Parts: sequence; C-alpha cells; structure tokens
Amino acid sequence: MKRNILITGGAGFIGSHVVRLFVNKYPEYNIINLDKLTYAGNLANLKDVENKSNYVFVKADICDFPAILSIFEKYNIDGVIHLAAESHVDRSIKDPFLFAQTNVIGTLSLLQAAKAAWEKSGGDNKLFYHISTDEVYGSLGSEGFFTEETPYDPHSPYSASKASSDHFVKAFHDTYGLSTIISNCSNNYGPYQFPEKLIPLFINNIRNNKPLPVYGKGENVRDWLYVIDHARAIDVIFHRGLPGETYNIGGFNEWKNIDLIRVMIRVTDKLLGRKEGESEKLITYVTDRAGHDLRYAIDSSKLKTRLAWEPSLQFEEGIEKTVQWYLDNQEWLDSVTSGAYQEYYEKMYSV
Repeated sequence: MKRNILITGGAGFIGSHVVRLFVNKYPEYNIINLDKLTYAGNLANLKDVENKSNYVFVKADICDFPAILSIFEKYNIDGVIHLAAESHVDRSIKDPFLFAQTNVIGTLSLLQAAKAAWEKSGGDNKLFYHISTDEVYGSLGSEGFFTEETPYDPHSPYSASKASSDHFVKAFHDTYGLSTIISNCSNNYGPYQFPEKLIPLFINNIRNNKPLPVYGKGENVRDWLYVIDHARAIDVIFHRGLPGETYNIGGFNEWKNIDLIRVMIRVTDKLLGRKEGESEKLITYVTDRAGHDLRYAIDSSKLKTRLAWEPSLQFEEGIEKTVQWYLDNQEWLDSVTSGAYQEYYEKMYSV
C-alpha cells in the first residue's frame, strides 16, 4: 500500500535509524523527514539515503503549527512517527522552558495538525505513533520492572515534559478518536549518537585520554537497547500495534553505570591497541545529578508476546560494534564535537 509517512526528528540519533530502515525496507512508501536541525540533528547521518526517490527532507519546527499543517496537506500525510524531542536530562535541568516548548507544545502542534488534516481526508488507515521514554515512570528500587501499567512519576524536567506529551497523545485518542500509539523505550546506544550522551562521550574521551566523569558512585542502573533493535521495534509497532495501546521497548540489558563504563574501557582499549585497563585511570567521580533516578528496567514482554519482537544483540556484542563504529568514523565524531557539521548542513538546507 502506498503511504506517506512523516518522521519527525529524523536527522537525530534514533530518528535517522528509523528513516534509513523505512526508506530502504519500504520503497513503496514516501518518507518525509522533518527536522529543525538543532544541535542534535545531523543530515550526515543520512547520506546513504538522501538521494533515494522515496525520501524527502523538510526543515521545520514542530512548534510552528501553520508550517506543520501545510506539510500534512502538501504531502498528504497518513502516518506519523514522532521522535523529535529535546532529550538530554542535564540540559533540561538548565533550561526547562525549552523542553516544555519542544516536547509538549511541539507534540500538541503535531497532534492538532494530524486531527485537522485527517478530519478533512477521513481517518481510515491513519496513525500517529509517539515515541517516548521509560523515564516517565520515575525510579525503581533494586527489584521490579516498569510495565505499561506502571503509574507515571517523572522526576526531571525532561521526563516531566515527555510525560505531559504522552498524556496529550492519549487525550487526543480518547477525546477526538485520533488513532494513536505510544511506546516507551529504555536507554539507546549505537552509531550516530550525539556525543553528549554517556556511551559516545566516553568512547571519545577514552580515545583522547580525557576524564570520564561518573555521577555519584556510579551505582545508577539503566537498561540498554541497541538503536537498530529499537528501529526494528518501531517498525513492528507502527505496522502491527493496536491503536490506543502503549508498548514498552527494553533491551533486557541492565547495567550499573560503573560496570558499563569498565566494559567500555576494556573494549575501547583493546580496539585502540592499548594495554587492558589502561584507561581506568581516567574515571573521575563527580557530584551526582539533581533528581538522579536510581534504576530503570523495562518489561518488554507485551511487545514480545503480542508482536513477536525481541532484541537481537546483548550488550557486550552491541558495545563492541558501537565502539568500532565510532573508531571507524572519527571524522564524523570530530565534526560533531567541533560543531563543524551544523554550518555545512544549515547552508545546504536553508529552507
């Protein structure tokens, strides 16, 4: 079936993997990649698909409702995969207004545009799929898992903004009958991740013999999901998920931060030809982040039993692939860390 799919935030980390998967797997679809090209958006992530006949890039701000509505009408959008978001917790602590604007008002703008456009064209075979985070559920103790029924309990401005956007998506389903799905995922890692996030930051710091700042004692626990597995899950949920449902996506991969960092050091030192453990001396303990949740862990059994998805990689295999990618793509990494990537692509796509 011919479809016109709008993927927001498609020049970002997770979004670029979703765009690549859909462009290559579904040549009969038109994929419209909408991105504002903030610091986290990088069209170099998509050089391998930018000339495909079923791919279009549009530079726009999801908070600009008239622009979003015109995109829905121009491209006859019948499906949305909404990934555009501010996502870095530390930045949210410094600038909560920005997170409320992008994550809440931006999502509301997209929902309102979808509602308006689809009321005109008929709501059949339409879907608004909103990608969210496990951080909306708050913090776990040493045991237990987040399920789709876990009450929301966000603790950071970032997670509060994502929780609010989730509630707006549910409200549009319940109030207006908009066909919506939500998924909440655990921490992603893999190629093309902006190096403010822990794994690419630490790979780059190990490469350059810079300090590895560890919050508190490094006891915080996260569940890690390889980004290509996440893109596969999004594909499955978009095509086979039930409107009105929420699906949790996790990697079945819990790691204490300090243990994860030691694995990264071992793998990176090995691939750099260094002595085992040589970079352990770079570990530097710093004051813990305000409101730092102790543990996240996702129960993905609903997704596994109902839609037959499960992760393909365990962490040690995934981290070796990831470290190798960053070491093989040092030009990309240096361009991003220096900021050079923004100037080039903003000139190229000044639309």
